[in-house]
Amino acid sequence: MQPINQRPIDRFFLLSVSALTIVGFIVFLSASLGLLAQDGANFGTVAIKQSISLVIGIVAFFVFAKIRYHYIRKLAFFILLGAIAINLLLFIPSLAFHHGGASRWIDLGLFSFQPSEFLKIAFIIYMAAWAQFAKDKIEKMRFGLFPYLVIMAILGGLLLVQSDTDTLVIIGFTGIVMLIIAGLPIRHVIVAAVLMLAMVGGVIWLRPYALERVQTFLDSGLDAQGAGYQINQSLIAIGSGQFSGRGFGQSVQKFGYLPEPIGDSIFAVGAEEFGFVGTIALLALYLIFAVSTFRVGTRSPDTFGALLAIGIAVLIITESFMNMAAMMGIIPLSGLPLLFISHGGTALIIVLAASGIVANVSKHGK
Repeated sequence: MQPINQRPIDRFFLLSVSALTIVGFIVFLSASLGLLAQDGANFGTVAIKQSISLVIGIVAFFVFAKIRYHYIRKLAFFILLGAIAINLLLFIPSLAFHHGGASRWIDLGLFSFQPSEFLKIAFIIYMAAWAQFAKDKIEKMRFGLFPYLVIMAILGGLLLVQSDTDTLVIIGFTGIVMLIIAGLPIRHVIVAAVLMLAMVGGVIWLRPYALERVQTFLDSGLDAQGAGYQINQSLIAIGSGQFSGRGFGQSVQKFGYLPEPIGDSIFAVGAEEFGFVGTIALLALYLIFAVSTFRVGTRSPDTFGALLAIGIAVLIITESFMNMAAMMGIIPLSGLPLLFISHGGTALIIVLAASGIVANVSKHGK
């Protein structure tokens, strides 16, 4: 390995992560006030848990910013294997925690976590390492498309058991983008896309909850007090924000009207309080994050670093934009969080740790 000069963390990238983290925590605190209207909910407990996750995430950011990303490449296979093993813990009834009809959390008593979050970053690390290994042969099916399909089949089995089709789609899309950049032929991309669409179509056809989401998307008034309730309340919240919003902390919908005001629906709360202006500002922050992360990737001295940064950017932006699009009725509702903002300690820690990896890539860039 040739020596690589270290630089300070890319300032543009660091500022974008800092801005998203700070704005996200402010919006979260405001949305959390809606818990005061719910029986059995504790605003203080939720705020403290998210604060602890934020501190752990910030520490993780700087730890991974210190670890040379080249060492991560050497452990890529074992990282993916470890993430799969953690997800297999969901098959232990005493550990699996059920919520909203899905089994996506592991409950260890003092805390719970969502293992699929580890799977996302482990997949990106492994695919980047594989593309580095097979960069001159990626156009051959056994070095490009076939390994991708094998991994997706394994992860598909794990995630579909968790009723987590959305995460599977995001992982699949991120992997395809990474392989396209690595040189995957367009005919192989088409095959992968057709297989992914067939899988999604099969899930919609065979699983009532998925079919219900599509039907509600096509006609939100079909069951306004049932399946269509969340999207209707979300649209009311977003529309109520008008141009400049009701003001910080002034959301009405978060008080007992909007389901999951600190989770899936947090974007609607932010849009109600900060209006069109605030929504555009938030979109701009995510776009700045994407541009700065892609810039880090393009300046990386090797394929692994480039795909690692770009893969992380694609995953974070795709997941966040899908959340916002769902809340605006542009796509069917999903259970995806708004990264950097939604309640969920695992997602916040992982997204900051992943950002730390990008920060380290930036330190070794050209």
